[in-house]
Amino acid sequence: MKKLTLFFIASAAMLTACNSKNEQTVEAQGPTTADSLQVALANQDSLLVLMNDVAEGMAQIKQMENILSTTTDLSAESTDRRQQIKNDMLLIQQTLQERRNRLDQLEKKLQGSNANNQTLQKSIQTLKQQIADQESTIETLRSDLEKANIHIAALTANVDSLNTEVASVSAAKAKVEQTATNLTNELNTCYYAIGSKSELKEHKLIATGFLRKTKILPDDFEQSYFVTADKRTLTSIPTHAKKAKVLTNQPTDSYTIVDSEYGTKVIKIQNPARFWSVSNFLVVEVN
Repeated sequence: MKKLTLFFIASAAMLTACNSKNEQTVEAQGPTTADSLQVALANQDSLLVLMNDVAEGMAQIKQMENILSTTTDLSAESTDRRQQIKNDMLLIQQTLQERRNRLDQLEKKLQGSNANNQTLQKSIQTLKQQIADQESTIETLRSDLEKANIHIAALTANVDSLNTEVASVSAAKAKVEQTATNLTNELNTCYYAIGSKSELKEHKLIATGFLRKTKILPDDFEQSYFVTADKRTLTSIPTHAKKAKVLTNQPTDSYTIVDSEYGTKVIKIQNPARFWSVSNFLVVEVN
């Protein structure tokens, strides 16, 4: 950057000196020579403007390089910010192409004139090289930005895939947890039925006969007559009767039958695990 700046200063000084010298020569020569020199002077002025423009372009590209070098992670930039950087690069590319076209036109004018100025020719070739270098730099920066965009797209795809996997795992976990909950609830489900002897016989919860022992819960008993409950929360069962008798095989040391404040019997379950250890069904006869 410093070398190019020194080149511009030196070239501008030379061109200015040539300009002054040529102006003095014009005054001493005839009209035809004067016209050719006027063309050369105009070309020198155009070249000076181009030199200033190219220097300005270098400053713009340097600024763009600084932006990208200080941005440690382009993927962290917002979409609007990345698009703005991209637009700025495109504008610089268009400007460089415009300057190249102007330089080509200036070179053609110089070749078509009678003036033979080696300084102008050398300056034009140097500017061409500088513009080519600038275009190459911009293309590299643009490529880096595109790679960052590709990285962002790949990262987004990975995140989406990961989210899908997480959702799938979460769904599977929820299903397993629900299955476990259902199984736990099922294992802790119990059933009890309370009724008079005739009611229990009517619903086939007991079977009696002449000189035959009463059978509790025969094979064809009506399960719909039972009340469903949870072993973990069921601690007492009101019978709403003054007399109650447990007909099923619940261990007698796991419960007591007590009177309520209304004078009716209540079955108090003192040891739920033992109470339901033999059967999940409880049949209570009342009268």
